Amino acid sequence: MRGHGWPPRLQVMCGGAEPNMSGGPGRAEANHHLSIVRVVEFQLALFDEVGEVVRGLAPPDFGELHYRAHRSGIKVWFDAAKPPREHYEAQLIRAGELEIGFHAQHPTVADNDKVVARLAAREKQWRKLLGDDAVLGPFLGRADTWRRLSEVWPDPDLDDPTLAMEVGARLIDYLNAVEPARAG
Repeated sequence: MRGHGWPPRLQVMCGGAEPNMSGGPGRAEANHHLSIVRVVEFQLALFDEVGEVVRGLAPPDFGELHYRAHRSGIKVWFDAAKPPREHYEAQLIRAGELEIGFHAQHPTVADNDKVVARLAAREKQWRKLLGDDAVLGPFLGRADTWRRLSEVWPDPDLDDPTLAMEVGARLIDYLNAVEPARAG
């Protein structure tokens, strides 16, 4: 397997077996599986890198930083061992779009609307840093209950080696803009 230049993690996930390169029965299934594994591995690596960027750039006065990277994104929060209902996120959504920002995911609309009202009252403060792309309003996908202050990047180049730094830096912009507005 070493001659194929595959990452060791991919070899383990493929069970260490040689892929079917003969073009015979099973080739499409084997190669499809390998493609899925490569995509999942890449996305994990991207969002793990974003987490390290955020860890390195986050201001210490907001509390103890935590993050959880998963195959389609990263969740960032402070202090609590588990992610609270109010947190920051960068995640792949819809057809190749990337959402970056703050989420309020309380079980009730009233609780989420209170969060939005606090942020709306301080819009002038956070808008200076976040600009016009930041949208305060219904959550993408769960508009009936959850709320957001976030932006969507259409079709980011997932192969761009600078993407993790760009996403991490933008999450830091959200931390710096939203945390003082939440506290104030």
